[in-house]
Amino acid sequence: MRSAYDILKKPRITEKGSTMAESKPVVVFEVPLDANKTEIRKAVQALFNVEVRTIRTMIVRGKVKRRGRYIGKRSNWKKAIVTLVDGQEIDFFGATGA
Repeated sequence: MRSAYDILKKPRITEKGSTMAESKPVVVFEVPLDANKTEIRKAVQALFNVEVRTIRTMIVRGKVKRRGRYIGKRSNWKKAIVTLVDGQEIDFFGATGA
């Protein structure tokens, strides 16, 4: 059994994810390649104490990179787009009322 911290590696805070979050409560996480939707749902609910509506996952293929004459490839990684129930949110930045 993996812990919730092993399932949710880190949040992916990007411009596209922020745009999606403006219209509905959505959070994007990087997860292990072998994680399934049930594990992701339990991890989010346990760590952030929120209710999850849906989860969409996708594998992002690593880009081929080149430095001079050497060619390499970045690792593949898995993205989980977690939609929360209306009225709930996860605040990563600890917004203060300043």
